[in-house]
Amino acid sequence: MAVYNRVYCPKCKKEHSVYNENLREIHCGGCQTEIPLKNQKNFFIEYYAHGRRKREKIGSSRTLAETVLKKRLVEIAENKHLEVKKEEKIKFEDFAYEYLELHSKVNNRSWETFDLKHIIILKRFFAGRLLQEITPHLIEQFKAERAKSVKPATINRSLAILKSIFNKALAWKKFSAANPVREVKLYKENNQRLRFLEKEEIGRLLMSCDGYIKPLVIVALNTGMRLGELKQLTWREVDYKRETIYLSKTKNGQAREVPMNEFVKTALVQIPKHPDSQYVFCKQDGKPLGDIRKTFWTALRKSGIKEFHFHDLRHTFASHLVMSGHDLNTVRELLGHKTIQMTLRYAHLSPKHKKHAVDNLAQVYVTIWTPDEQTQIKGPNNILASVSNT
Repeated sequence: MAVYNRVYCPKCKKEHSVYNENLREIHCGGCQTEIPLKNQKNFFIEYYAHGRRKREKIGSSRTLAETVLKKRLVEIAENKHLEVKKEEKIKFEDFAYEYLELHSKVNNRSWETFDLKHIIILKRFFAGRLLQEITPHLIEQFKAERAKSVKPATINRSLAILKSIFNKALAWKKFSAANPVREVKLYKENNQRLRFLEKEEIGRLLMSCDGYIKPLVIVALNTGMRLGELKQLTWREVDYKRETIYLSKTKNGQAREVPMNEFVKTALVQIPKHPDSQYVFCKQDGKPLGDIRKTFWTALRKSGIKEFHFHDLRHTFASHLVMSGHDLNTVRELLGHKTIQMTLRYAHLSPKHKKHAVDNLAQVYVTIWTPDEQTQIKGPNNILASVSNT
C-alpha cells in the first residue's frame, strides 16, 4: 500500500514507477538515460482489497494521493470498500434500443406511438455519447434546442422518457452515477385546454371524414374512449346484446364498461370485419391502426376546424354531457377517472351555455325586486341604485 509517481523516459519512453519520494532522479534501465523527477508528477495509489491489488490514478498532487489512500484504507477496514469495476461503456443509442425492447414493448401498450417517438427524438441529439457523458448541462442544451420548434409539454414528455431510461440503466447495473435528469427542471404546462367542438363543428367534422376515420371519430365522440383504447378495441369486447363495450386494458389499469348508443352501434356494424384480425379498427394487414394524425388533420383542414387534437374528442364528449345537465360523477364513471378531481378539467362549459345560465339567473332576480325596482333596472344608469336599495 503506497503512493508512487509514474514517470517516462524522455528517450525510449519506458515507464517507471517511483515509490521513493526523496529521489530527485533515476536512471532508465533500458537506455541508461538519466531521468529528472522534478517536472514529472503523475501520482498513483496502490492498495489491496478483497485479495486483489488495486491501482488508481490521482493526479499531480502527492498530498492528495496520500489523502485518498488513507480514505481507501479506512473503507477497507470498515468493510465499506466495494469491488470497483470499470463501468461498461455504453452508448446512449444502444441502451435506448435495449430499453425499448425490454421495457417499453413489454410494459407499455402505446410504446409505438409514445416511447418510440420520443426515443427517436432523443437519439438525434444524444447519439454517439456514452451514458456517463450525458450531464444535466447537456440535457439543458437539449431542452433549449427543442424549445425552438415544439411546445413545453412535448419537451417534458421526452424528458420523462429520458429519465425512465436512466432509471432502468441504474436498475440494470449499466450505470452507477445519479440520474442526470433529476437535476433538470421541467417546463410548467398549461393542461387546462378549453378546446372542444360545438354542435355545428361536430357536423362539419363528420361531413369531412372519409374511410376508417369516420367511424373512429363517431365512436370517440359518443363514448369518450381514448385513441389508444380505440386502437386496441377487439370485436370480442363489443357486446351488441347488452349494448356495452368492455375495456379490459385502460390507461389507469382498471377495466371499464362503456355503454353504446345508437350512433356507436350503427358505426360499428358498418365496419367490415377483417378475416384475420381481432381488432375493430385495423390496417389492411390486420394489425392495429398506427399513426392516424395525417388522416385526422386532413379531415380537420377540410372542415375548417383549427387548434384541435384527436384527444379533444374526449373533451367534447365530457363537455356536452355536462352541458346536458348530467352530474360530474356520472361523467367521471363514463370517462374512467378514479377521482372527481380528474373529471373537473373536462367539465368545461361553452360560452353560449354560460350566457344561457346567467340569463336564467336574471329571470330569478326578477322575482326579487318590486315592480317599481324592475322599472329602474331597465335603465343601465339605475342598476346600481336599485341594487343598493334592496
